[in-house]
Amino acid sequence: MRRWAFCQLDSLARCRHEAAMEKALVSLPLNLKETYRGMIASIPTELKSDAIRLLQFLVHSKRPITLAEAREVIVTQIENEPRGFDIKRRLFCEIDIIDYCPSLVTVVHATRKELYLAHFSVKEYLLADNQFEVTTASISITRTCLTYLTDITGSNRKIQRDFPMARCAAELLARHVLAAHASEDIAGMTELGQDNDPGPPRGSRLYYACYIGLVASARELIGKRADVNAQGGEYGNALQAASWRGHEDIVKLLLDNGADVNAQGGEYGNALLAASSIGHEEIVKLLLDNGADVNAQGGYYGNALQAASWRGDQEVVKLLLDKGADVNAQGGYGGNALKVAVVEGHQAIIDML
Repeated sequence: MRRWAFCQLDSLARCRHEAAMEKALVSLPLNLKETYRGMIASIPTELKSDAIRLLQFLVHSKRPITLAEAREVIVTQIENEPRGFDIKRRLFCEIDIIDYCPSLVTVVHATRKELYLAHFSVKEYLLADNQFEVTTASISITRTCLTYLTDITGSNRKIQRDFPMARCAAELLARHVLAAHASEDIAGMTELGQDNDPGPPRGSRLYYACYIGLVASARELIGKRADVNAQGGEYGNALQAASWRGHEDIVKLLLDNGADVNAQGGEYGNALLAASSIGHEEIVKLLLDNGADVNAQGGYYGNALQAASWRGDQEVVKLLLDKGADVNAQGGYGGNALKVAVVEGHQAIIDML
């Protein structure tokens, strides 16, 4: 009798164990899709909007995002109040960045700490979600970058030291704003800004519209009396930014509205040098026809002729020489145009010089 009772108890225990196993198996995710859906659902409500935005950056960025840049994304508020970027908010960003997207991201400790999606399948899953399709994500990325870039202040040295996302934000903005620009919200951010005298190195709304290539926005801002010669931004002014990016229509628009073709400052020193260093022949011609000083000094390359010689750009070199460029002008990293042409092995340029 006792033996029979033990057998019954053993049988009951086995049945309960099997039932528990079946219940556990039923509750397991059927596939990776279910797994990732569960991970996103488990993000705390108060962190979810920032976590989604950070994931949008990771999905659509062409290069890894550093932990320092990721923190800037989180503290730049575009939905919750108070909106905007406030450096003081970093003090309240106490939760580790990785806690915003647990198991979806990983940190790689290389020369600098970088944030990656945990697996390529994470990106595949996210791209199938409407929140991460290119237009929706571009609106979020553009709003964040515009907010960040127009809220940071200080000298160039201070920007580089204290605002780790500045360069990344400019790159992302240039890549995503065209996809996002159909949004009335984004159009409003670029067209309705009144900040025309921000002081270096932060750029005005007009500066960023010209950098990106938004002709309609630039025309609208100029119509509202934006200062076409306002200083600020990495390229110093709107004309240099548009010249470097190759936006010929915007360069013409700025020149027609009184932009100083010889304004100094910025990464390349002046607009002509910026256009010459990239090889934008039509813009070089346009600037020269509007009185650009062919021998103006500035920037890493010293002058436009040296920049074009370094590139091996025969058409631009000829344009500059025809306009009286001093073939013996000294300056820049290479000393003069002939030296850099020799170093780079541009025989046709050497012959021309």
